[in-house]
Amino acid sequence: MKREEALKLVNKYLKNKNLVKHCLAVEACMRKLAKRFDEDEEKWGLAGLIHDLDYEITQKSPELHTTETIKILEPYNLGSDIIHAIQAHAGKVPCESKMDWAIFSADPLTGLIVAAALMHPSKKLKEVDLGFLKRRFKEKSFARGANREEIKKCVNLGIDLDEFMDICLKAMQEISQDLGL
Repeated sequence: MKREEALKLVNKYLKNKNLVKHCLAVEACMRKLAKRFDEDEEKWGLAGLIHDLDYEITQKSPELHTTETIKILEPYNLGSDIIHAIQAHAGKVPCESKMDWAIFSADPLTGLIVAAALMHPSKKLKEVDLGFLKRRFKEKSFARGANREEIKKCVNLGIDLDEFMDICLKAMQEISQDLGL
């Protein structure tokens, strides 16, 4: 599957533009993380882009999240590692690979980064720095939906939280126009 095909699927199954932007953000993080670990950027990016394909379909039944995605992706013969990472991001299977841990932790971090940008005085993602993001991370009442414990699991990649946050922040800053931030 090429990125263009994946993007068509994202736009077909996700009508909420913020969900599409979320998928683009996770894709950007996954690509940068793959580069950091000398892994396949296309493969990791693809996993990030399509990880929430069924979000709107399964919204009222979150326990089914990723099951519809797997059905949608069946005809594309994607690698089992991509399928596993998609399932791992939602806790449907245990994280086993670097790709699994990366998507598991990047998924909630993108929400925290977006929230930090929106509350920054400039409202611009490019103006958010790691220090600002770390302060927001420590505020328990800020962006409650961004599960800090899941984000902290990035240490399973062999990097610390600061490096992980910095990689994802920079990745998202590079596509800030696509994110409308």
